[in-house]
Amino acid sequence: MHGPDSTHDPALRSWVESANEPTTDFPIQNLPFGRFRTHRNEPWRIGVAIGDQVLDLKLAAELCPWPARVSVWLEPLSAGNLNAFMALGARPRRALRAALSAALSEKSDQSPFLELCLVPQAQAQMSLPCDIGDYSDFFASIHHATSVGRLFRPDSPLMPNYEWVPIGYHGRASSIEVSGMHVPRPNGQYKLPDQERPIFGPSRRLDYELELGVLVGAGNDRGQPKTLLQAEEDWFGLVLLNDWSARDVQSWEYQPLGPFLAKSFATTISPWVVTQEALQPFRAPFQRDESRPPPLPYLESAANREYGHVDVHLEVWLQSAAMRERGQSPVRLSHSNFKDAAYWTIAQTMAHHTVNGCNLRPGDLLGTGTLSGATPEQGGSLLELSAGDWQPVILPGGETRSFLLDGDTVMLRAWCDRKGARRIGFGPCVGTIDPAVAWPPA
Repeated sequence: MHGPDSTHDPALRSWVESANEPTTDFPIQNLPFGRFRTHRNEPWRIGVAIGDQVLDLKLAAELCPWPARVSVWLEPLSAGNLNAFMALGARPRRALRAALSAALSEKSDQSPFLELCLVPQAQAQMSLPCDIGDYSDFFASIHHATSVGRLFRPDSPLMPNYEWVPIGYHGRASSIEVSGMHVPRPNGQYKLPDQERPIFGPSRRLDYELELGVLVGAGNDRGQPKTLLQAEEDWFGLVLLNDWSARDVQSWEYQPLGPFLAKSFATTISPWVVTQEALQPFRAPFQRDESRPPPLPYLESAANREYGHVDVHLEVWLQSAAMRERGQSPVRLSHSNFKDAAYWTIAQTMAHHTVNGCNLRPGDLLGTGTLSGATPEQGGSLLELSAGDWQPVILPGGETRSFLLDGDTVMLRAWCDRKGARRIGFGPCVGTIDPAVAWPPA
């Protein structure tokens, strides 16, 4: 891991004034990548968020002078192809960050050119930041695994393998969409406790899941696993992720093969990829209670113990349709922290994913799984916050929620903040529940 450098200096300021606001998610110390356009008939291109603006890298490549090697790295980005840039690996990723940081800094002589390349974020239409070919979702929070397991297996909430192996399943990449998506309530088959036969209809127990998503960098060839060190070097960045879940469909279908229709209908991610380099000041030790077994050797290293985790603050907010009609602001349902919630680090999950020879490709997405904290109010899902429907959550105005209702909007928020470092954020991850599609059609 490369530690903090001049791009992380908390005193560094940008000539983009909004980037110097203390509450912005996107100061010059962040510089996340996203894919955008301003009109529907335009091609997508990659931009960098800076304050309340987007630096259009297509215009920046055309209008601003750059060293030759930087111009080469900007080519795929100006064409809207973040995957091709990811495939170049960590060294170009770090070097381009340094070049962009210098160009956007307060005393840059490139500012007269780049001022012409700014687009207000309010005018940008965002898409998925890259092409996501494959999606795997892990089960990395031991607190989530324990609290949910306790609902179904009070005497033995954790399965015997949990402390030893990073648990995951292969999800559905085709239904991943960017923040702002509307999610029709899924139809499916489920069984009510008082009935002998399953029924078909709209899910009655629709839930969200607070997660982070890891985007793979260069990846690996089939049959060539990544070491823990190689995995640490390769992950490109993080996004916020909401892996919506139909709990009633899931409880009926998941045995013996795991989640299927209960999870494949929708996944929401935030539009901006916060790169590994931007997160360096917020790395944290990988620590476990001494009562837990140590990882097997292929998942263990001194470096992973020293800085394997990332200190990311996480929140879930909800606004019901009735709250919107009354002009009420969203209410915070829970908060947690990635480093406290995750039983495995990013590098461990990536190394484990490849240890059987599986090939990861640039832009593949690895979900962390629901990131719940150790206390009840830190639950990363309504299933946990409502104790499986036994203790409904009370909203402003007297509404209650055990699971999501039509019209509910769920907002995930995340940021990193530490003494001696500049606060950086992830931007929005928002989705709204729509009524189910009538099926079969009349």
